[in-house]
Amino acid sequence: MPQDNSLKSPNFAFLGEREPQLLRLGTLAEQYFVNDPVTCLMKLRQFGELLAQLVAANFGQYDPDAGESQIELLNRLRDKGYLPGRTNQLFHELRRAGNDANHALSGDHRTALSNLKYARELGIWFHRSFGRDANFKAGAFIPPPDPLNETQALQQELERLRQEADERRSAVEMALAKAAKETELRQLAEQLLEEAEAEAKTALNNLAELQARTVSQPAEVLQQTLRQVQQAEKEVVLDEAETRRLIDAQLRAAGWEVDSEELKYNNGTRPQKGKNLAIAEYPTADGRADYALFVGLQVVAVVEAKRQSKDVSAAIDQAKRYSRGYQIKGDEIANGNPWGEFKVPFVFATNGREFLEQLRTKSGIWFCDLRRPENLRRPLPSWYSPQGLVDTLSQDLEEAHRKLAEEGFSYNLKLRDYQIKAIQKVEAELADNKRQLLIAMATGTGKTKTCIALVYRLLKTKRFRRVLFLVDRTALGEQSANAFKDSRMESLQTFADIFEIKELGDRDIDSDTKVHIATVQSFVKRLIYPSEKTVIPTVDLYDCIVVDECHRGYLLDQELSETQLTFRDFNDYISKYRRVLDYFDAVKIGLTATPALHTTQIFGEPVFTYSYPEAVIDGWLIDHEPPYEIKTALSEDGIVWNPGDQMEFFDPKTGELDLVHAPDTVRIDVDKFNRRVVTKEFNRVVCEYLAENIDPALPGKTLIFCVNTDHADMVVDQLKLALEKQYGSVEDDAVLKITGNADKPMQLIRRFKNEANPKIAVTVDLLTTGIDVPEICNLVFMRRVNSRILYDQMIGRATRLCDEIGKEVFRVFDAVDIYSTISKVSEMKPVVKQPNISFSQLVDELGRVKDSTAIACIIDELLAKLQRKKRSLSDDSKEAIALLANMSVDDVVSHLRESSPTQAAQWLRDKKAIAEVLDRRDGGLQAVLISHHPNVLRSVERGYGKGEKPQDYLNSFNAFLGENLNKIPALLVVTQRPRELTRSQLKEVRLLLDAAGFSETNLQVAWRETTNEDIAASIIGFIRQAALGNALVPYGDRVDKAMKKILASRAWTAPQRKWLERIGQQLKTEVIVDRDAFDRGAFKAQGGGFERINKAFDGRLEEILVDINEALWQEMA
Repeated sequence: MPQDNSLKSPNFAFLGEREPQLLRLGTLAEQYFVNDPVTCLMKLRQFGELLAQLVAANFGQYDPDAGESQIELLNRLRDKGYLPGRTNQLFHELRRAGNDANHALSGDHRTALSNLKYARELGIWFHRSFGRDANFKAGAFIPPPDPLNETQALQQELERLRQEADERRSAVEMALAKAAKETELRQLAEQLLEEAEAEAKTALNNLAELQARTVSQPAEVLQQTLRQVQQAEKEVVLDEAETRRLIDAQLRAAGWEVDSEELKYNNGTRPQKGKNLAIAEYPTADGRADYALFVGLQVVAVVEAKRQSKDVSAAIDQAKRYSRGYQIKGDEIANGNPWGEFKVPFVFATNGREFLEQLRTKSGIWFCDLRRPENLRRPLPSWYSPQGLVDTLSQDLEEAHRKLAEEGFSYNLKLRDYQIKAIQKVEAELADNKRQLLIAMATGTGKTKTCIALVYRLLKTKRFRRVLFLVDRTALGEQSANAFKDSRMESLQTFADIFEIKELGDRDIDSDTKVHIATVQSFVKRLIYPSEKTVIPTVDLYDCIVVDECHRGYLLDQELSETQLTFRDFNDYISKYRRVLDYFDAVKIGLTATPALHTTQIFGEPVFTYSYPEAVIDGWLIDHEPPYEIKTALSEDGIVWNPGDQMEFFDPKTGELDLVHAPDTVRIDVDKFNRRVVTKEFNRVVCEYLAENIDPALPGKTLIFCVNTDHADMVVDQLKLALEKQYGSVEDDAVLKITGNADKPMQLIRRFKNEANPKIAVTVDLLTTGIDVPEICNLVFMRRVNSRILYDQMIGRATRLCDEIGKEVFRVFDAVDIYSTISKVSEMKPVVKQPNISFSQLVDELGRVKDSTAIACIIDELLAKLQRKKRSLSDDSKEAIALLANMSVDDVVSHLRESSPTQAAQWLRDKKAIAEVLDRRDGGLQAVLISHHPNVLRSVERGYGKGEKPQDYLNSFNAFLGENLNKIPALLVVTQRPRELTRSQLKEVRLLLDAAGFSETNLQVAWRETTNEDIAASIIGFIRQAALGNALVPYGDRVDKAMKKILASRAWTAPQRKWLERIGQQLKTEVIVDRDAFDRGAFKAQGGGFERINKAFDGRLEEILVDINEALWQEMA
């Protein structure tokens, strides 16, 4: 585009050749600077807006119909990596100053001068990134003419800039600058204003054309552009004065009164009561601190400010020197001073650059608490507020840990021993100054109760001031809030009676708020995608963050709600999740049942673990029987269309059916059922089998996992029909869909948990984690998942105890072969953009034109569009194309390129259905195949892991014992000296066998299916039967016979007989009752513990326990 020579600008002229509208706006801003700095700032805001739109168009991201504000566009470009580091900061400075100018007519020459320099730096960055010269040198900034009412500071800055420019300009440039007349400049500004209005439409058209050109470029070109953008950002350099102004703005946003050019010590600025001042150039015995931060008359921090090219973390040492050399002056307050050799408790260092992990030591705001030598320096994304520093200064961590050590656990929560151990371990790690902690506890073992007790103790002892309790979905947030409000801690007071809690939706956090419950998504919106009106919290708002279910989010099969569509994929989610956690200068405590790699990367390895097998063995959770693996004709053989078979495609958006003929053999396996193909027959057969084995009239509830909401609707319908057929009638509310888009889902969850109906809940993701319904006795998988975390969480829905219905085990029904194929991958599927190009029209044109040149042009156009489209294809569309083309999308591109135009045209006409798939609007409802293939139930097998059949499983168990009996001491005790078996040895044996795949429940089911004898034997009984050939006897019968023998062995007093009966009852629950068992639970509460009960037996209780154990394992006649 030719340059308009009428546009003369000392600072923006280089933009004229490529972007004349940017040149016009920059020139106008320069001309308005002298007499109207407010309008200058408005023009610079317009400059920033157009520049951001050009960046978007150069990456194929410009959308004139999106209705985005400037802040939304900047956030989106930054999020995609297109506005790295300093450039993002400068864009926002232009936006903020321009907004103040536009809405409040606010702006002075000093601000306008800074923003002119910011705009020029951005223009240079843009020119290097997207122009033809990545090494472009722009020369020095040329200051505008003097304004009429300039301050001394501005005068000095303008003079400095002139001297710098004079040193660089040639004699010719200086002569041209002197020849410019003010009248000519004014006339030029008026001319440019008129032309700028006329050029607006042209600029929009140019943006649209640039967008169209960009989207057709190969991905490699865009990657190269991104590399240029990132390299150009490294050359964006601000001088020390502008760096200081950026730092001023950051401090001001955190609540400090600051102006490094006016509020200086040498200008007479001193600390004042009632003010939070950042005083520049504050003297100490070891030099001048760039800033001293005062809250009233107390100095709380000193700051060392560096140019952006300098290392920030190392500058903390210089700030420490100022703290050592600080001298209390006048009426300043020395509260707590000194701290060892330091006179100021906190120090900061910064160069004004946003924190980037990749430039860890050269970016961010580095902070160090000097009150304890072991406190390490660390980077922060923003500044502490004045109140935040005062609150931190008031905390005494050593005193808090002393109180924690003295604090007992006599709360009304009735914590279990492992919950107490988890809390003690966290507190010990906190005492060692650890800031990231992870607790791993199996689903159903009371993580929330543990968390409430932990948070209560940490707040009561003032170890923390305020806790942010983060969850990833509203349902979990409401459940957590109820738990906090219902938990009685001490003196019958609930947690909420003692400490103020803010719940979901509450943003107004006051000084009395101690716990704030919020979702990750709400903070992503506040911190990463703020609107113009969003109030960004300061980094000190919370000093502890507790994340419940911290493994979540992050699951390959999770259906994304609209609030989650800002996450493009798994890595993107984790990036935002971690940015939320890292924003606050807080200790992070994560609770999870299933630690994943990304969890440990954030929180570290678990400091305490209590596993599912341990919880089952200890009697706190329920085990499940080997899964029922449902095999049908379609699940084993797949759904197959042969070449020429008619295939039905249903488009949920239009409600229309499209008929195409299968070009080749098309096969869809069970993992795609109800996702890629709707198959009523598969669902019918499975539901009929479920109806035979699950009676809604019996106690217990059932949870069925489906692919999506449409699939859930079909399962609800088919299951009701099957139940009616099996039992004659079924209540309509007995089977209910509970998904995120159902009517009042939280109310439905409460009904499922608390009311008789529904007995069977059909869900997708809403009930996969964090929802507690103890009555669940049956889990049904009609959906394949690829996440071990999600699978374990699904299984966890049924592990809770429920004595009210006599729940001993739960059942798993597997219709999609999930049990044997579960993967350990944990990713989110990407959310793709919506394309708007018609491939069908191009294929139709190929059928009409005959000219070979025209055909070649259409093929080239189609290929260009396909290159764009394939970057945004959903997985479903890729699979559909692979099925229709018998090759991947990339192979389709290669095939079309390698074929002649005529061959390519014929191939596309023969496979026109591919064009129809490419024309779909991905990201919404997907077109799916409709299957009418018949289906029958073939078999139902049990999944035993080691062996395929029950007898194989028992044989494997016998073989395992034969190989390990003499290697494991605890097994020898079981077989040779069972009377000496301790509780810890029994637990060791159970964990060992569980790890090898042999649980007590699985052994009981395998024995039942092999012998048709339902014997509830203990694990000890199975070991002795396999190793010694002892008869397998129900454990309860063994206890009854042993206690009968003991009771008949002598004349017992009435109290002694009562205690012996209780010991028998406890034996049935715990298998071993030893001395420790008498010092906890009912024995302790009702009998006073071992010592008191031992007196009732004349000091012979231990001897009697030995006799009981011996009688217990004597061979039964």
